[in-house]
Amino acid sequence: MWTVRVETDFAAAHFLSHYHGKCENLHGHNYRVRLFAHGGTLDSGGMLVDFGVLKGALKKVTGHLDHTNLNDNPFFKGDPSAERIAQFIFTGVEAELTANGADPSLLYAVEVFETHTNMARYERG
Repeated sequence: MWTVRVETDFAAAHFLSHYHGKCENLHGHNYRVRLFAHGGTLDSGGMLVDFGVLKGALKKVTGHLDHTNLNDNPFFKGDPSAERIAQFIFTGVEAELTANGADPSLLYAVEVFETHTNMARYERG
């Protein structure tokens, strides 16, 4: 089994509507996102999946989030937690891979870091 990873970052603002504490106030993060693909078969070129394909899909999806107020996105239902952001990115990348003829079943997990030490992970079940 092989695993490959690409990563990118984006900056965005948000607040958590159902949280009582400092995060209920508007604030921002410089998010780091790691995307993982894994599988048991390599293509004729010896690759699981082209890094450029994965990174392109990831950048396209995170580009919709970059420099926005995440609360304006209806997907997050007023609470754009790191968990929901990871799910949003996973679902978006899966759709991008499908649209580009790549195998979306290779997508395994997305990690979203709000800080260097705090992250949420969404993975295929």
